[in-house]
Order: sequence, then C-alpha cells, then structure tokens
Amino acid sequence: MKLHDLKPAKGAHKRKRRVGRGISAGQGKTAGRGTKGQAARPGGVKAPYFEGGQLPLVRRLPFKRGFTNVFKIYYQEVNLEAIARAFPQGGTVTPSKLLEVGLIDTLEKPVVILGVGELTAKTDIKAHRSPKARAPRSRPSAAPLSR
Repeated sequence: MKLHDLKPAKGAHKRKRRVGRGISAGQGKTAGRGTKGQAARPGGVKAPYFEGGQLPLVRRLPFKRGFTNVFKIYYQEVNLEAIARAFPQGGTVTPSKLLEVGLIDTLEKPVVILGVGELTAKTDIKAHRSPKARAPRSRPSAAPLSR
C-alpha cells in the first residue's frame, strides 16, 4: 500500500453545494435565500442573539457575579478540644465513632481535624484531612532603617 492508495471512508466526504448556477441545479436564482429581506442581502445575517434592535434577552436578565464550583469539597470540621471532651480516655477515634458521639452529622462528607485545643490522653485519630502543624512566626523587629 502506498500513500496514493489511501482513500477516505465511503460517505466521509460530501460534495459542496454550488448555489446560484441556474434553475436546473436546484439552488438557482435566489440560491436558497428566499426573496428580498435582510437575510437575502450580503452581510445580512446577524448574531444569533440579535433581536432586531430590541434589548437582547442576555442583557435583560439580571447580572450574576462569580460562579459555583461544583467540585468544592465540604468538610465536617472537628476541633481537638471536642475530641478530648468526647473521648477523655483516648484510644482510636474514627469518623464512625465521631458520628456516634454526635461530633459530625454524616459519614458521606469527609472529616477534617482542626488544631483548636489540646489532647490530654494518647489518642489515635483517623480522618480524611488535617492542616499542617506550623511553628509560630517570629515578628521582625521594628528597628529604624539606616540611611
């Protein structure tokens, strides 16, 4: 097989309709544009939303800002102090145990553990996410700039 042997699949290419080539061609005289009117004239086709000069529908609707991110993940937040109160003896804390004690509403949404409060007993926490622990930042001294 050579390059000149390649042919497109049957029915893949359709011949271009040659309009305005006489009555017998089927699209003669007005060439499918009808008789007179804006659409029959050159440059007469307006934008899809053009309504003849009337204020278009897209401009009549109220203007909404922003958008709703459909991929946003809504976490159920649980603080360490709430876990310390609900599990004073410590142990393993899972989302199902948090649901039993009423710290979360459902197992459908993921759980995030927030760092407000302290744990007193040894506790192993299993959750979907927790923020990174960060050391407090030191503030720069307010020394005057030398010239």
